[in-house]
Amino acid sequence: MTIAYFDCFAGISGDMTLGALVDCGADRALLDAVVESLRLGDEVTIEVRREARGHAAGTRVLVGVRDRVERTVPALREVVEQADAPDSVKTQALDAINRLARAESEIHGLPEEQVHLHELGGADTLVDVVGAFWLLHALDVRKVFASPLPAPRGIKHGMPLPAPASLRVIEGTGAVLQPIDETRELVTPTGAAILAACATFERPSMSLRRVGYGIGSYEAPGNALAVWLGDEVSAETAVTLVETNLDDMAPNLIAALCEDLMSAGALDVAVVPAVMKKGRPGHLLTVMAPPELVGSLTDHLLRHSTTLGVRLTHVDRVIAGRRVIEVETPLGSSRVKVKELGGRALDVAPEYEDCRRIAHERGIDLRDVMRVVTEAARRELGLV
Repeated sequence: MTIAYFDCFAGISGDMTLGALVDCGADRALLDAVVESLRLGDEVTIEVRREARGHAAGTRVLVGVRDRVERTVPALREVVEQADAPDSVKTQALDAINRLARAESEIHGLPEEQVHLHELGGADTLVDVVGAFWLLHALDVRKVFASPLPAPRGIKHGMPLPAPASLRVIEGTGAVLQPIDETRELVTPTGAAILAACATFERPSMSLRRVGYGIGSYEAPGNALAVWLGDEVSAETAVTLVETNLDDMAPNLIAALCEDLMSAGALDVAVVPAVMKKGRPGHLLTVMAPPELVGSLTDHLLRHSTTLGVRLTHVDRVIAGRRVIEVETPLGSSRVKVKELGGRALDVAPEYEDCRRIAHERGIDLRDVMRVVTEAARRELGLV
C-alpha cells in the first residue's frame, strides 16, 4: 500500500504541498488539468520551477491569479462539485473547504453562507486544494500521515500566531503542535485544511521509495515541505518486554516455564546464558508481551519461577507482513510462511512440522525436504 508522510519541519501551505507532490514524481501536466477541470483558465496561471532554500532544493509551484474573484463558500463548493475530477478527489476537496468555512464561521461568529473568506475564497485556494488531492490520487497514495506542526508565537499583521484559522481547522484532528521561536506564519489555513481532511498525525513505519520537497515562498534556508512516499510496513506498538535474571532454577524447569508462557499468550520467549553476581552462571529470560497480557504473564513468571522481581520495558516493534500458503511438491504438500513487505513477497520459510512429517513418511533427510519445499514456494511466488 502506497503511503505518504508529510514532514512539516518548516510548516505547510497549499503551494508547498503541490510542489512536494510534483517533486515526488506526480505529472506536472496534471496541474493544468486541475485548472481546466475547475474552469479557471481565465483566472489562473501555473508556473513550476526548481528552486532551493539553503541546502533544501526542490520544486516550487506558483499559482498566479490574474483578476481575483472572491467567492463565497457556496460558490467554492459549486466549482468543486461541477469539476471534471475523480469523485474521491472532490470529496476530499469539499471536506477541506468545509473545514475552512467552519473555522472562519467560528472565528467571526457568522453563518458559513455569510462568511467572506477573503484570500481563502480565490481561485488559487481551489487549485491548491483540488490539486493536492488529485496529485495524491495520481500517485496512488492510500494513506496520508503528518508530522507535528510548528507553532510560532507572537503577533503578525495584528493577528496572533499560529493563525486562528489554521488552529480552528486542525482542532480535534489529533494534530500535534510543536512550539518554536518564530514570528511568521508557518502553517497556512489551506495547508492545515489539506492535512485535516486526509492525514493521521503520526509517523508511520514505511519503506521509502522517494522524497519530494516543495519550496515555500519565503526565502529562508530550509523553507520547504518534505513528502516521503513509500510502502506501508506493518507495525505493532506498545509491546512490553518482561525480563528477569535466574541463577537458581533448573534448566528443565526453565524450559517448561517458557512453554507455559507461550501457551499463556506471550508473543515470544527467549533465554540467554548470563554470568550473574559472584560469577554464578545463570540465564536472562525475556518475555515479549502484548499490552493486555502484561499483568497475567508477569504474575505467571513471579509465581512459577524463582525470581523475586521482573523488569518492564515498553518498546515499539516493526514487523513484516506474513501469510501462510500451501504448496504442492513431488514429496507432498506443505505449508510455507511467506514474508512480505509493501504487499510483495520477499522470502519464504517452510513449516517445520510439515517437513518433518514428510521426512519421516518418505525416509528422506529433513534438509532435503525443506530445500524442495522452499524451491517450490519460491517458484510459485515468482521469487526465482
